[in-house]
Amino acid sequence: QVQLVESGGGLVQAGGSLRLSCSASGSTSSISAVAWHRQAPGDSRELVAQFRNDGHIEYSDAVRGRFAISRNSARNRYYLQMNNLKPEDTGVYYCNARASYYNKWGQGTQVTVYS
Repeated sequence: QVQLVESGGGLVQAGGSLRLSCSASGSTSSISAVAWHRQAPGDSRELVAQFRNDGHIEYSDAVRGRFAISRNSARNRYYLQMNNLKPEDTGVYYCNARASYYNKWGQGTQVTVYS
């Protein structure tokens, strides 16, 4: 299995940018997809962006055109570049890695956007 550690969250003014990083360790060659999810207070966790090993990328309607997911395979890191942030983007962002036999989550990183 893998272990995931997120970083890069913080406090930013609306219109600003942040880049989240997810560092994977362990059996990283088994990963078939990595996704970023977020959870706002009182809300359920929602998918933000997903990167599959076949190259397929998808985004939620709420972030398409503003966020970009990418991978640095040499460093086993996955990134979420977030531009033109809005207050409704506030929440805890989680990295998620999936394989045929596991579904792992990181501990999350807080993103707070103020107007």
